Amino acid sequence: MRLLPSTTCALVLATLTVAGAGVPSSAAGWAPADRATIHPGVQMYTDGAQCTGNFVFTDRRSRVYVGYAAHCAGTGEATDTDGCKAGSLPLGTRVRFAEGGNLATDGTTVGRGRLVYSSWLTMQQRGTRSAPRCAYNDFALVRVARPSVAHVNPSVPFWGGPTALAGTTPATDDAVYSYGASSVRAGAAPLGPKRGMVIGRQGRGWSHDVLTVTPGVPGDSGSGFLDAQGRALGTLSTLAVAPVPASNGVGDLPRELAFARKHAGIPGLRLVPGTEPFDPAL
Repeated sequence: MRLLPSTTCALVLATLTVAGAGVPSSAAGWAPADRATIHPGVQMYTDGAQCTGNFVFTDRRSRVYVGYAAHCAGTGEATDTDGCKAGSLPLGTRVRFAEGGNLATDGTTVGRGRLVYSSWLTMQQRGTRSAPRCAYNDFALVRVARPSVAHVNPSVPFWGGPTALAGTTPATDDAVYSYGASSVRAGAAPLGPKRGMVIGRQGRGWSHDVLTVTPGVPGDSGSGFLDAQGRALGTLSTLAVAPVPASNGVGDLPRELAFARKHAGIPGLRLVPGTEPFDPAL
């Protein structure tokens, strides 16, 4: 079941029960990690629905992007898990970065951007028919508006990193780390950091089954996962009801990013490492 973005209506909670600005040239050029308002884990509102940013990216022209799940711009239901058929808002859709959002308020705006890449829209345009790719390639990019770039830092809150893009497929029982910012939790900060492990894989490696404490919920959609070395591993996509209830499906970021590099029309697209060291012992 696709993990729908959070909104302030009770319907989404019911669904859960069934389902061009310059990038800084050095670490010192980013906003300080402790004061940055746009970073991995930031709340992202698209047409009123809230998701969580995963990682910061840049390109050959030094533009800055924040990633989240393609379904965060979806227009369908939780049962719409086929990205080659599911409806989506168009490229150019405005996205608002926020903090402090909960079920009563959409939080404080900390920046703005626009949807510039969606794996769903791209697969539909290209006529993709690969079942694993259609089901699990769930990645999108929001380009940060020029005035908002000064507030960006690429470090993951609480854990630090990412140190790099993951280069190997995780094995069962490998440790993972994540940070979600769902408005469903009503601002309960201690529930944001998550520690867990890989319990399996799906779709010929396009998705990893992950069990964390606490599990990802609507609003955490799109949030990033780090491996035991602090490398960017994946993006939160689904809430599983089987084989392990309350586990999550995490899209394989190296595959998703490789697809985006090939088809997004964004030359030099790459992950930006965090300025803060990765520390899983926190």
